[in-house]
Order: sequence, then C-alpha cells, then structure tokens
Amino acid sequence: MKVVKFGGSSVANAEQISKIINVVTADADRRIVVVSAPGKRTGADTKVTDLLIALADTVLENADCEAALLEVVARYAEIQKDLDLPEAVVETIEADLRGRIENRDSNDLQFMDTMKASGEDNNAKVIAEAFTKAGFPAVYVNPGDAGMLLSDEFGNAEVLPESFAKLAALKNYDKIIIFPGFFGSTKAGEVATFPRGGSDITGAILAAAVKADVYENFTDVDSVCAMDPRVIDNPPAIDCMTYREMRELAYAGFGVFHDEAIIPAVHAEIPICIKNTNNPAAPGTMVVPKREPEHGSVVGISSADGFCSIYIDKYMMNREVGFGRRLLQILEDEEISFEHTPSGIDNMSVILRSDQVEGKEESVLELIKTELEPDNISVEHGLSMVMVVGEGMHYTPGMAAKATGAFCEAGVNLEMINQGASEISMMFAVKDEDRVKAVQALGKAFFK
Repeated sequence: MKVVKFGGSSVANAEQISKIINVVTADADRRIVVVSAPGKRTGADTKVTDLLIALADTVLENADCEAALLEVVARYAEIQKDLDLPEAVVETIEADLRGRIENRDSNDLQFMDTMKASGEDNNAKVIAEAFTKAGFPAVYVNPGDAGMLLSDEFGNAEVLPESFAKLAALKNYDKIIIFPGFFGSTKAGEVATFPRGGSDITGAILAAAVKADVYENFTDVDSVCAMDPRVIDNPPAIDCMTYREMRELAYAGFGVFHDEAIIPAVHAEIPICIKNTNNPAAPGTMVVPKREPEHGSVVGISSADGFCSIYIDKYMMNREVGFGRRLLQILEDEEISFEHTPSGIDNMSVILRSDQVEGKEESVLELIKTELEPDNISVEHGLSMVMVVGEGMHYTPGMAAKATGAFCEAGVNLEMINQGASEISMMFAVKDEDRVKAVQALGKAFFK
C-alpha cells in the first residue's frame, strides 16, 4: 500500500490534475492521495493559499472582501471548466468560502487557519470529482472526520498521538481516498493547520498510520539535487539518502521536502520516495532508514539565510555554574527557540533565526544584561548557515579541512563552525553576502 502526496505545482490546473489521475491509477497500490491547494500555474502566478491569506486579511481589516473572494473562486472555476465538471462544484466552493467568513469568531488566528485550510479542502473535493468522472471511483475524506487531531497552536499545530489509531481505519476503504493536506481538527472541533508546507506532514502521518510500504511525495523535479541548481549548474542527483541526511539538509534550506514531515516516517520506518509528477517514470530519490555510504562521501550541501547571533563575553564564565542554563531560560521565557550555542571559556554565542527575535531583541538584551551581568554583549545580523551532509563523513579524517580549505581559497570568512555529534554534518555560519560564494566553493571541493 502506498500513500502519495501531490504538491501545489502538481495540482495547479486541470492539465496537472489529469496527470495525477494517470499517476495514481497506474499503480493499484496507490490508494491514499494527499493533495495541496492549487499552486502557481506560471512563474508569475499566485498560489491559492496566498490568495486565501490575502482574503482573510481583508476580512480581518473589515474591508470589502468580495473581489478577493471571487478571485479565489475563479481559480477553481477554471479547473472545473477545463475538467468538464458540473458547475455545482464551483457553487459549492463559493458557498463554503462565504460560510467560513460568515461564521468567523473572535479568534483571528483560528479564522486565518480556517481560510487557509479551504485551499486544500476544496481542491480535494474537486480532485475526487475528477477521479470519479474519469472512471476511477474516489472519495473525499475530511481530515477532522477521519481523526486527524491537532494541537490548538493555530498556524503551527502538531498532530496528537491518538490520531494514528483513528487514521489507521483509512486502509479499509475500497475506493481511492482523496485527503486534503495541511490541516486537521482540534479536540474542540476547530480547524488548525500545520506550518506552511504542511501537506508533506499530512502525507507522512497517514503513511505511518496505515503502515504503508512507501510514502511517495510527488513534486516537479525528477529527484533531489545534491545542491541548489540556482546556485551551481547541473548539480548531481541524489539516488538515495537516509532520514538523518534529509533532515539535516531540509533544516538548512532544501525546499523539496518539508523537514518536519520526515518525523512520522522515521518513527514508523517507512521509506519515502520523492518523484516527479511530470515524469513519473523517473526513479526519483529514496529516503530510507539506513544505507551503506561510500567512505568519505558527501550526499548534499544546502544553505539558508535569516539567522543572527547574540554574542556574550564574561571573564571567568566557565566558573559560573548555571550560566548557560540561565541564558537559555531567558530565551525560553521569551518563547524564543535557539539553533546553536558555540562557546569558549569566557564567551558564548547563541545562534537564532532572525524572525524569532523580531520585536523582542531589546527586551532580551536587557534581561541578559540584568540577570547575567556580562562584560560585553552584541548582536550580529545577516548570517547564513551552510551545511555539508553525508553519512560517509563519519570517522573520515580531513573532511573539515577540505571544507575550510575551500572557504579559504574562495575568500570566505567563517563566523562559526559546528560539527554534529553524529558526525554526518558540518555546519558553517557565514555572512549573507558570502552565502552563494561559500556554497559554490564547497560544491567544487566535494562534487567536482
């Protein structure tokens, strides 16, 4: 049994939806289909989710939302017309959107989730109709009704453990299931969404719940590239990688797969195959629990910007019991999660995502000054993280030297170096303006 997920580009219009019907029905094991909201039809297009966010913002501003609503409806109307589905399909979608707006309550975050979730929800209904019209009986399944229970952290919800037992019943359906991704229901019956890109998470949860043989994640590339093709020309394709490698790469900027989506598959030890909707015959990239890598090999290099560092200096810091704990407690109290904490005997840095400290920087610095009394404290913005990942790096001498040598040759100054305890990754902090140069230098060192 296979759970298959199709991203926004794979369901953006009628032509793409026709392709996914062919992909699914070509393999009888593909019985549960998770779908996203319609994505971009062209490079300059707008995703339906973004249209829905704009619509919700208009409603929250108490402005006239009619034009924004009709723009969303028009996207579905185009798909309905091109698939030759009944006009009642679009009428139902319009009524659904108006109902969500009219039933808005005082919780703005929950209302935003309700509106965003309508993208996947209504698209799943359209796609179920398209399957059935093509002669392949399919059924739309509402996540809340099926038992996809989420925490009430609107916009950033997590699946509740009891969901898996409830969702296991999906394997008993005799029709193709069309399941909208991205959202579920709280115990109070309110719609809540995963973080952006959460349809990947939905697919992995369902695969784990029904104990699928494989979770196929369809996108618009033949396979995962070892590096961003926008940064380096013709990067090598990755045939196979481990969960740990994918997680490390996704953390630092790989956009093909949502990094949190790996977690349910990891726990259930279900292989993931990333494939191309537009070229389903390509083998894709397998993500598996374990593999036998070549000694000293690197599977991929990724990068992400948007980081900052708080640097704290205090003489005899190493003798001050609990200093690090108290620093991190300040961040916890301010609801800020940290990424890395490199330290020396008299200094310590905390690497954070910049959006985590937005609007809180002054208060955090003041708390650190008051509670920890540092000799010096400073904040550096504009940092990027560059990650070199590979199971083959484990116990291999000279990997760090190879990377730092490449940086030296390219004239890239390092702000931080961190090697994970597992020794399958090396992370480097560089200034944003050096990110592309740093990645290109590593690509030449490890892949040329």
